[in-house]
Amino acid sequence: MEQNENQYPKPLSVKDWLITLLLLAIPVVGIVMLFIYAFGSNENPNRQNWAKAYLIFTAIIIVIVAVIFLACGALFMSAMSHNQPTSF
Repeated sequence: MEQNENQYPKPLSVKDWLITLLLLAIPVVGIVMLFIYAFGSNENPNRQNWAKAYLIFTAIIIVIVAVIFLACGALFMSAMSHNQPTSF
């Protein structure tokens, strides 16, 4: 990456972003590339910050979905245990 002390990093082109998004669309490769983009030392700071934010956002969504899943499961199990058949 070309950068001097007084210059900002070179912005990513549309082609760079298209390649980035295409790589992220591939299931296993996308996850690996996110970590490379986020923690690689030779990455553009803009892509690096974007990848870190994407990983944090994904982790938050996974936690929210897990909490909802566990709460719904607990509610279902509670309803099933209280639904005892009655004899006539």
